Formats: sequence, structure tokens, C-alpha cells
Amino acid sequence: MARPLPASSTDEHLDHIASFLDDMFRIPGTQIRFGLDFLIGWIPAVGDLAAGMASLIIILAAWRRGAALVTLARMIANVILESLLGAIPLVGDAFHVFWKANRRNYRLLIRERNRARGQSHAWRDAFFLALLLMGALCVLVAPLGLVVWLMRSRGLF
Repeated sequence: MARPLPASSTDEHLDHIASFLDDMFRIPGTQIRFGLDFLIGWIPAVGDLAAGMASLIIILAAWRRGAALVTLARMIANVILESLLGAIPLVGDAFHVFWKANRRNYRLLIRERNRARGQSHAWRDAFFLALLLMGALCVLVAPLGLVVWLMRSRGLF
């Protein structure tokens, strides 16, 4: 059962939060937008953690509204992916600008409203999570396979 929403979690407020974190500023002469998430990501160690914590506001609102579990998992995966890859110097900062986890999560939240009207997109969320899981497994298994191959080629195994 969905919990009553506080006045601070209306769609308009959540859109402002997503904008503030992901696309509040624009690089002059381009269509490239960025927000506070990108800026605080430059603070070593705590920047990406703080940005990830701020991203939980939209996820919490979706949970309070009774969003499907697979959609909540996808929202969390968006934030974790942005936080982990965002922690890589320079490359991660560019990832913040182009991934925009908060804007993605806001769109997922609005899409959940349509789910209540009979338009289900749960298969997209499950597909995204499956791809993410397969990618994570590849990232974990590839180095292990490389070590085993090196050990066998050197006659150590």
C-alpha cells in the first residue's frame, strides 16, 4: 500500500531535485548540461558518496509511492553505477555528465504512474538489470580467467 506523500515529494519537487543534481547548468555554446552531482564529484573521497546519498531522495519517493520492486532495483542500480564509475578520476566525471542517474530515475518514477494505468514496462527493468548483472560478472570473471591463463602458460598451475 502506498504511503501518503509529504508535500516536498510532489512530481514538481522531484523534477527540481533531478534538475539540480543532473542538468542545472549548461556549457555555453553546447547542449551539454550538468548539475551539482558532477560538481561535488570533484571532491576527493566524499563527493561521489554525497552525490549518491542525494540521489536516494527520488528512490525513496518512488518507494513511498509503491513502485514495483524491479523498478526500485533499477533505480538503485542507476545510482550505484553512476557512483562507482563516477569515482574514476576524469572518466567518471564525464560519465556523470552523460549518464544522469537522477534524471533517469525521475523518468522511471513518472513511468511508474503509467504502470498503474495498465502500461507495464517491468520487462525493460528486468532486461536492464540482467545486462548489468552479466556485465558485473564479466568484470569479475575476466581478471580471474586471465590469472588462471597466465599461471597455466607459465607452468605454475
